[in-house]
Amino acid sequence: MRRTVFNEDHEAFRETIRAFIEAEVVPVYDEWFAAGQAPRDFYYKLGELGVFGISVPEEFGGAGMDTHKFEAVLYEETARAGVQFGGSGVHVLLALPYIKMLATDEQKKRFLPKFVTGEEMWAIAMTEPGTGSDLAGMKTTAKLSEDGTHYVLNGAKTFITGGVHADKVIVCARTAAPTAEDRRHGISLFAVDTKSEGYSVGRKLDKLGLKTSDTAELAFVDVKVPVEDLLGEENKGFHYLGHNLASERWGIAFGAYAQAKAAVRFAKQYVQERTVFGKPVAHFQNTKFELAACQAEVDAAEAVADRATEALDAGELTPAEAASAKLFCTEVAHRVIDRCLQLHGGYGYMNEYPIARLYADNRVNRIYGGTSEIMKSIIAKDMGL
Repeated sequence: MRRTVFNEDHEAFRETIRAFIEAEVVPVYDEWFAAGQAPRDFYYKLGELGVFGISVPEEFGGAGMDTHKFEAVLYEETARAGVQFGGSGVHVLLALPYIKMLATDEQKKRFLPKFVTGEEMWAIAMTEPGTGSDLAGMKTTAKLSEDGTHYVLNGAKTFITGGVHADKVIVCARTAAPTAEDRRHGISLFAVDTKSEGYSVGRKLDKLGLKTSDTAELAFVDVKVPVEDLLGEENKGFHYLGHNLASERWGIAFGAYAQAKAAVRFAKQYVQERTVFGKPVAHFQNTKFELAACQAEVDAAEAVADRATEALDAGELTPAEAASAKLFCTEVAHRVIDRCLQLHGGYGYMNEYPIARLYADNRVNRIYGGTSEIMKSIIAKDMGL
């Protein structure tokens, strides 16, 4: 079946990204993997390449393209090469939508030019120890000073992707207590400078997968945040967070599909080269049947991912549709990658093979952005159940 989601511009971008990955990432990726993060100067290279500015308005140094299809190409090409771009994904997929949606013109003039170049990397801090997906239960507070010039931020966050290298972090904090009628009331969003006094980065977390993506714990002790750095209106943060969940879940869905597609590529190449009992592994009927079944699942996931991409670009991707795409694509990727690793035999368990890293990287897709169980709840509610 012929894909129609990408045009000539997207394919030209794909060629550029593929060449960039081969030249700038693949030769040093093992070093990144061992270090547990990509080097900070790599993000300047992504900025020079224009990756961060694709959907940023031209007046702030971007290309002004209102589409997620270039991000989709990035997912496919990084998965194809068996690499990750460190923690930069959250910079564009998660942080940028909030800046575009909530920042004032004055804030955009301050934030976006450095965002585009990679001079200032952004992360977003929602999750707290002990709260997980229950964002309404967050305890971090931001209290307005008596003179009204700044907020005083206190609390802690965990599982913050990009948290080690971040220069700015969108921090979710309570500016008012929840009400009996609405636990979600009272949350606000702030653009916090990581150089602020009282702001500290704790442990760089040792994760099962996504080894080159720096993930950290953050702590705030009487951090002063100027009132000019409040994003949007006070106490409406939970509403803002819900508004961008569809695009976040699309990104996880598309990334999972891309990983499944890459897994089939890795397995096909391996079984054609690996010989057992005097024959290539690809010669055996079981190998053919396994890869054929995996390819069929990837084809279905591709259709779902492409449809969700078109809907997102049209502004028509509903929360339930995003949840459905995430649930389906992540579950497909789980099954496909596991079967492709099995075809590698013992070598599939070795980190020197991309399928092993892919197996570990993929596991979190069914957890972050809302677990598979939460996705099922959203879908069931949309069905009237």
